[in-house]
Amino acid sequence: QVQLVESGGESVQAGASLRLSCAASGRSLSSNAMGWFRQAPGKKRELIAAISWNGQSTYYADSVAGRFTISRDNAKNTMYLQMNSLKPDDTAAYYCSFYSGSYYMTGERPQGFWGQGTQVTVSS
Repeated sequence: QVQLVESGGESVQAGASLRLSCAASGRSLSSNAMGWFRQAPGKKRELIAAISWNGQSTYYADSVAGRFTISRDNAKNTMYLQMNSLKPDDTAAYYCSFYSGSYYMTGERPQGFWGQGTQVTVSS
């Protein structure tokens, strides 16, 4: 059984930066693509960034492209999300998960394992 723990969320001012972490335990995810998701109040959970098993291939939603950077450290079984130039619209609970394959495929659903999430609140 995989456990995922997200951390790093805070309340910040617009324009600030944050770095989120997703630590996995229970099994190695070094062969799996992984992704960051977020869910704002009243909205569906959405994929915002994904990364291949080796970090060489990434995907970003239009809403975060150019501001957020996804990365991973397989030796630590941990994934990161560097968030720069934060906006109030980025306010949400952020979650991580993983995919069955080594590369993210457009429209693919994650495996269904979720952590408790970490809250990011951006004020103007």
